[in-house]
Parts: sequence; C-alpha cells; structure tokens
Amino acid sequence: MKKIVTGLSLMMSFAIWGQKASGKTQNLVQYVYQTFGCDNKGYFNPAKYKKSEIDDTYKLLYKFSGLYFDSPMVFKLSGLEDIRKNKNTYLQKLEQQYQEKKKELYTLKVINLPVWKNLHQQAMQTFENEYQLTKEDITAFSDPSSLKNSKFYNTCREQIDAIAAPDKEKMYATWKNYAEASSKRNSNPQAVMANFNAKFNDPQKDDYALIDLISISFHNCANNSFRPAVDEEGTIYKTFDKIFTKLKMDCEEP
Repeated sequence: MKKIVTGLSLMMSFAIWGQKASGKTQNLVQYVYQTFGCDNKGYFNPAKYKKSEIDDTYKLLYKFSGLYFDSPMVFKLSGLEDIRKNKNTYLQKLEQQYQEKKKELYTLKVINLPVWKNLHQQAMQTFENEYQLTKEDITAFSDPSSLKNSKFYNTCREQIDAIAAPDKEKMYATWKNYAEASSKRNSNPQAVMANFNAKFNDPQKDDYALIDLISISFHNCANNSFRPAVDEEGTIYKTFDKIFTKLKMDCEEP
C-alpha cells in the first residue's frame, strides 16, 4: 500500500490553491525523480533553475553519495590468496572504474549555489581518497611495505608501521592490541579473543594478521579520515526537495 504526501515550499501560502495556484503551476516545469522508496513529481521555476542543472545535482546527491568503487573485500585466507594472485587484474579494473566515474563526476554542472558547489567539491575529494585507499589496500596484501608511502601514513602511522615492520613481533603486538580493543566494543568479548587466539596459533598467522590489520584496522582508520559526517537528519535531501515550488511524493508504506 502507498501513501500520498504533498509538500509546499515555505515561499507559498497554503491558501493559494484554486485559480491562482493553477496559474502558478502552469508557469512551472514538471520534474519527476525517485528517492528512497518514493516516486516524486515536482514543479520548478525555469527562471531560477535549468533542468540540466537539476539533473546533475540529482546525480550528485543520489548516485555519487557512497562507495564509488567495486573493490574486493578480504576477510578470509581464500580472499587473500585471490587478491595476491590477481593483483594486476584488480588494479586494472580499479583504474578503469576510476577513469569512467571521474569523467562523469567531474563534469557535473550542478545548481550554482554554495550548498551544491560545496557538495560537489566534497564528492570529488572523497572520490580521489577512496580511489587511493582502494589501490593501497590491493597492493599492500602483496607488498605490505608499500604502505610506507601511503597517502594516509601520518593519519594511520601506528597501523602502517606494524603492517610494514620487518620485525614480526611488532606486527603481532599491534594485532593483539587491536583484537583486545575490538573485544571491549563487542557484546561477546570472549568470543572475539577466542577467534584471535585461534588465528594467532595458526601456522598462517602472518596472513591472518595482515587481513585484520589491512582490511579492518588500517582501512577503517584511513576511510574515517576523509568520509564526510553522516547526515542523520537528511538535511541535504530536504534541501534538494525545496528546489520545487510544488512537490508530490508517492511513497511506499514502511
């Protein structure tokens, strides 16, 4: 079942329906777009906005607002073996995605207002950082010492020094500290430490250490350093909706 929600801009009075409102709508341009669970029909003032600018602003907001690259996630020994064996293939695919998405993202012509210009600039910066981090992750599984040249070295020095250390004892100590810290945030800390101890006593513990330290500890450290804060209130999406003088939202019931 669906529900119908009708929204009006704050610039309009709720009393302008009728012949006057009909005249205003006739001077507006219809714009249909989809959001999270809703089909939206809005009307915008062509004297204020170009449809192409709204199109590109919509793309920025709904297409370029998350992860940009389909990258391999390594959490098991089989995944580690795969990424080492096919490192060059993964790097080539990454580069192809980078070039294709960069062309589209960088050429967006968003609405000429600070909120959208700033969001576009932020998206491009996040895009470049995610690309760099993904490339470093892929390379580090085969060559841990490569992280010494990481863009994120100053931010994630502790993790990188442990991963790239010629002294394995330093890597093991950091790995254990990471496991202990993770266990304290978990509802079942004993299970976390039991899992760590099983991997630590495994003949392939060096590989298990790299998986945890690169895929989780280093990756999360670097990733958190450039991701924008989560818009808990959905403010930027509401700002997009306000582009439209009149808006009808046809939404699925939760």
